[in-house]
Amino acid sequence: MTVGGVLILYAALVGFAGPLALRRAAWPVRAPRLGAAAVLAAAWTVPIALVLAGVTIALPASALSADLGQLIGACLHRLRAAYGTPTGGIVTAGQVLLVAVVVRIGWAAGQVAHRRRTESRRHRLLLRLAGRRRAHLSALVVDHPGAAAYSLAGRHSAIVVTSGAIELLTEPQLGAVLAHEKAHLVARHHRRQAAAALVAAVLPVVPLLREAPARVGRLLEMDADELASERHEPRVLASALVAVTGAGSRLGLANPPPAIATTTAAGPAADAVARIHRLLRPPEHLRRHTLTRAAVVGLTIAPLLLATAPALVALQ
Repeated sequence: MTVGGVLILYAALVGFAGPLALRRAAWPVRAPRLGAAAVLAAAWTVPIALVLAGVTIALPASALSADLGQLIGACLHRLRAAYGTPTGGIVTAGQVLLVAVVVRIGWAAGQVAHRRRTESRRHRLLLRLAGRRRAHLSALVVDHPGAAAYSLAGRHSAIVVTSGAIELLTEPQLGAVLAHEKAHLVARHHRRQAAAALVAAVLPVVPLLREAPARVGRLLEMDADELASERHEPRVLASALVAVTGAGSRLGLANPPPAIATTTAAGPAADAVARIHRLLRPPEHLRRHTLTRAAVVGLTIAPLLLATAPALVALQ
């Protein structure tokens, strides 16, 4: 099998079997920040592997066919042998795959950036019209009966809370909720969410990529809970989640919705229950953080290693 075929097989294996492995894994919940990084790394290796597959399929018949001298010719001959010598039809297929994936990534980046920019502008306009400051409260308040709180990232970041949340929650609960939203901004969770949204838009037919935004968002909410629990009692934050979930509203949105009405819709009950259980019964911290980080890095560079390994062996 050629290197291009191996990379395509790798992308298919990770993209379709990855969700099953993540469902069975317990360590991402124990270390949610590393878990989110692992999900993003696994998801992005799929389009990267497909791009490298297109390069390795098309490369031997194009870049490796130039006559640059006897020494270089010998090296290129060994490289050509290492990667195989595909026929014209296969070379064309590799070029089509390469162009298709690169164009798809560019198109998805433009679509995601435009959508997020449009929603951000609309929401900031809404906040300028309806948002107001309250004394001793480090957040913008919007009059709305539903209980909601979320962070708005960007150049002028802000934390937004509805009047319904202020009326529903006690002062300690509200303080814990605002600390949770501040944690989203400090940890720059919006960047990871943007990366997850982009990879999902590139190849939504692949389960791992399609589920990446929800998986990453769930883990980042747990990470914000953990950061907020450093200064607030975890049980207080858990009680706030119980109160808001019982009221049919939602807390802990890292990405701003296009309208306040959207934030008052009930979020996935399973996510809220998992967060509450984690706050009431904190899991043991993952001890082998270094090994886990190394695994994330290894997963990220795996397609590149697969693509370059034959060349390195041939040139030795």
